[in-house]
Amino acid sequence: MEEPHRRIRALHTASTITVYQAYSPEIGLPAIRDGRFPAAWKPGRMTWIKPSFLWMMYRSGWGTKEGQETVLAVEVTRDGFEWALRHACLASHVPGLHADRGAWQRDLKRAPARVQWDPERDLHLRPLPHRSLQLGLSGEASSRYADEWIVSVSDVTPLADEIHALVRDGEPDAAARLLPQEQVYPAGEELLAHLRP
Repeated sequence: MEEPHRRIRALHTASTITVYQAYSPEIGLPAIRDGRFPAAWKPGRMTWIKPSFLWMMYRSGWGTKEGQETVLAVEVTRDGFEWALRHACLASHVPGLHADRGAWQRDLKRAPARVQWDPERDLHLRPLPHRSLQLGLSGEASSRYADEWIVSVSDVTPLADEIHALVRDGEPDAAARLLPQEQVYPAGEELLAHLRP
């Protein structure tokens, strides 16, 4: 069966969805210890959450890029995640989806969340033909994420290191078996209609 061009794939339960972020140890380690972000984490800044583990590996260079050495799996409530989707705007203008560029710019300015659909990645971090959701949170969405939606914060840096080592050693099947088992997230059309170009 052909993979749809855009859909959300994630590790999820009946009530939660897992997203990934990568931070410096100064932010990541206290977040892991306390299950919430420390004071050094600034809710005023746009923060991007990614349901795709491999896209996070691509973005963080397997947790080796400066300031991204600590890879977090953040389990959040599905209610919160879906609130963000309902209040999100696409990060770029799409003719036909938005009335005009001005309308999109007004929506983007008001929206506390924004969505990008970026190419999903394989184990070698090469782009795949289908796209994966990236969700940017700012303002009210960022504050709700940090203060209300987080269920747990886990350190997946050792997992990233282990999978990366297997890929480097030419053992892709062993590496694939360790990946989080991301499944299609049951987001109804009404939740994504305004976010699918």
